Amino acid sequence: MLILIWSTGCGYQAVRYSETFGSGNRVALHGFRNDSFEAGVDSVVTDAFANEFMRRGALKIVTDPATADWVLTGTIAQLDTYNRSFSSVAFSLEYEVSMVLDVGLSRRDGTQIQLDSASLRARERYLASADPEVTRTNREEAIRRVAAVLASRAHDALYERASLSGVPSQ
Repeated sequence: MLILIWSTGCGYQAVRYSETFGSGNRVALHGFRNDSFEAGVDSVVTDAFANEFMRRGALKIVTDPATADWVLTGTIAQLDTYNRSFSSVAFSLEYEVSMVLDVGLSRRDGTQIQLDSASLRARERYLASADPEVTRTNREEAIRRVAAVLASRAHDALYERASLSGVPSQ
């Protein structure tokens, strides 16, 4: 009860996505283009975006861009892996995966919304193992976590841009 009273007194309120997007809430997610050297990462990122949009529930995903109010396209511009920590005999103990996306969002009327490029960069550390299969699995999980973070940031940026620009509902 105390948290409820405190949070309402500090200006916090529930996010109401439906009020921002109104009836213009259908989005078509084009598959991400993969400009990295990592095979299959485009599917991981596209799935992360679809999951994030479904989880938030503000925008409904449609398959036909002609019926969509929004069209989201993207490119995986960069995916790199770096060694981050080493043992005393120069074995890698920890790696870091870094991803950069280029995301384009347009309304049916052609209006473009630019997302901040700094918010479309993320990285995640993962542990190395003597077993290469464990290291590979850890890397795949790190890529999934990075994709989920970037999808969440893109959704937040879309919401903020739409609410600040007073995007009219259709």
